Amino acid sequence: MKPFRYETATDPAAAVDLLSREPRAAFLGGGTNLVDLMKLGVEVPEMLVDVSRLPFDEIAGTDDGGLRVGATVRNSTLAVHPVVRERYPALSQALLAGASPQLRNLATIGGNLLQRTRCTYFQDVGKPCNKRRPGSGCPARSGVHRDLAVLGASQHCVATHPSDMAVALAALDARVHCVSVEGTRTLPVAELHRLPGDAPDRDTVLEHGELITAVELPPPAQGARSAYRKARERASYAFALASAAADLRVTDGTVEHVRLAFGALAAKPWRARAAEEALLGRPATEESFGRAVDQELAAAEPLRDNGYKIPLARRLAVALLTDLTGDHAGGAR
Repeated sequence: MKPFRYETATDPAAAVDLLSREPRAAFLGGGTNLVDLMKLGVEVPEMLVDVSRLPFDEIAGTDDGGLRVGATVRNSTLAVHPVVRERYPALSQALLAGASPQLRNLATIGGNLLQRTRCTYFQDVGKPCNKRRPGSGCPARSGVHRDLAVLGASQHCVATHPSDMAVALAALDARVHCVSVEGTRTLPVAELHRLPGDAPDRDTVLEHGELITAVELPPPAQGARSAYRKARERASYAFALASAAADLRVTDGTVEHVRLAFGALAAKPWRARAAEEALLGRPATEESFGRAVDQELAAAEPLRDNGYKIPLARRLAVALLTDLTGDHAGGAR
């Protein structure tokens, strides 16, 4: 690990001011991803601004019946919060499906959203990688890409986003609050991350020095139920091969409200808007779910070794939606 300066932020304004004046500085939260990448030489910040002690550690209800989660709330805390478990079960399930208990105790909500891809070429500084060093190439396309993207990739990058939590947040229409020296702004979680295009080194739409302060969940849709499902190679502590989160309300056998997002298929949580549009007003049957998901996944462009993700994601989503129509379909959440 190379030498770096370390500063502890005393308030949000000081934190964003410090970082904005240092082009090679980074915010430090739980450090569960950033410090690992520094050890590998992938990240080489000249200064870390520790934001873990800023007053962003509260979970509180909002005036409209939603929930605001501070950026430094720990993953383990949010996963077992009674309001989250009762009203946003997809989020609790996604958090508990991610990482180990030890990592969840340290990782923060803001850091979870900003964690970087686990593509092996990105993590190996001895190999080319457009995400780590723009213009150097993407050997993953013809090399080891079994775990990588089938949706939204480009000739420059086929990395996937690793967060489980972000997939659930995208399906639940959560929004991210940010602050910078320019002021504050709020944007949907589904629009926070970028597809690679010709600039795969940029994972999100955030500008340098922009700090996530909170995530806000809207009130649950009346009568809807949500859940998260993940396929991985072992029962614990593994990143998803594919995952899905859904929020569904069915009345008299008809889909009245649906939100669906996929994980591990793209460089961002993939909000399945084509499938959602296809399902609204349609019978809540396995056949309808399958047809809608097929419409969404028709855009997939698998490489040599990752085509299995398409039927895997289809089965996950159809099973998830079918389960959500169970005995309590249409009932109050």
